[in-house]
Amino acid sequence: MDFLKVLYIDPGTGGMLFTILFGIFGVLVFSARALMVKMKFIASGGKATKGNDKKIPIAIFTDHKRYWNTFGPILDELEARKQKAVYLTCSEDDPAFSKKYEYITCEFLGEGNKAFSKLNLLNASVVLSTTPSLDVFQWKRSKDVDCYIHILHAANGILMYRMFGTDHYDAFILSGDYQEREVRQMEELRDIAPREVCLCGIPYMDGMKKRLDESGEVPPHERTVLLAPSWGESGILSKFGEKLIDALISTGYKVIVRPHPQSYTSEKEMLDALMSRYTDESKVIWNKDNDNFEVLRQADILISDFSGVIFDFSLVFDKPIIYTDTKFDIRPYDASWIDETPWTFKILPDLGLELNEDNVGDIKTLIDKCIEDPSFKKGRDKARAETWVHMGESTKRSVDFVMQKYDEVLAAKAEEAKKAEAERSSKNKNKRKKVATASKGV
Repeated sequence: MDFLKVLYIDPGTGGMLFTILFGIFGVLVFSARALMVKMKFIASGGKATKGNDKKIPIAIFTDHKRYWNTFGPILDELEARKQKAVYLTCSEDDPAFSKKYEYITCEFLGEGNKAFSKLNLLNASVVLSTTPSLDVFQWKRSKDVDCYIHILHAANGILMYRMFGTDHYDAFILSGDYQEREVRQMEELRDIAPREVCLCGIPYMDGMKKRLDESGEVPPHERTVLLAPSWGESGILSKFGEKLIDALISTGYKVIVRPHPQSYTSEKEMLDALMSRYTDESKVIWNKDNDNFEVLRQADILISDFSGVIFDFSLVFDKPIIYTDTKFDIRPYDASWIDETPWTFKILPDLGLELNEDNVGDIKTLIDKCIEDPSFKKGRDKARAETWVHMGESTKRSVDFVMQKYDEVLAAKAEEAKKAEAERSSKNKNKRKKVATASKGV
């Protein structure tokens, strides 16, 4: 029995070890595939694709079309500046393909390893991306890329990525001072040389705020509650389900439920059961709109968990939230390295009240307090000041920084070429001297 106790590993630690071992196995398998791709690349004369014949000045990579709200404004700004760039996406139906750009080239990379195989041989001066885990798993740094820049796609901390998610980026576009502190903490802990950070803001939030300002006031309506959870075992629908929906119906308020898109696939059985139970639209409306703007605009309060929509709703639409105690397991994330509560969770009490097993039956009281208590307005102002700098200027500032890094790369290349030419000239001069000296000796 004592022997078995020594061997015992708690489920959480066991899960982490399995994740690490699976990741190592994945790296080994992909490395073998990458080696084969390189061998084919060399055998073909060093021309993998036509795109590698010339160096791309600025490349933007996205692993999914859902990040179009981040990259769309940036591409529009590059187009307005007549700056050539290549947009690389893993979504065949990415909105970029419907745009009529003159200076921006849009390319579908394929999905999974097919996309990473191309990225790993990319020839570009600067790469901008919101995708983490560069040089950790399948996505390797290309020797022909001079600078990788990471941009956040949400108003939260950079420590909320899986471990080592941003360790191999060269620079960062961020939106708050606390994010820069997080970068510096990781650099010190992992002995990473300090990288450049530029506080630019959040392009997609600026776009959403502009759209909101242009849409005008919401007409008078009954008090409306939006339930918009994430998916999975810790999500609201899995955790509270019928108990919460019944409590919301009992308030007499208009109730809109907007499941996470992944719920329709990953927890279909649970979701189908709920949707078939609540079919009366006078009590519950199930929202499936591709664009969440209108439903966020109509709602007076949001109930969510760890979904990023919390910050969209509170900071852009300036409305209160109710958040759940999800018992989020922080161990696989960079935040677990720091002995403090991540900003993403620490700020929540300033934005609204917590929903838990004890108070779910009294949801009406929570809703009314959150909407009517002025302290939450102050909390939203505080959060906005901490995580959304340069409001309205983020796209311009982000593109300015990308262009700055591109100019630095060009300048460095020019300096290298100048030094190389000087060395060649010096060697040729020495050769001529030797020849002249030998001629005199003869």
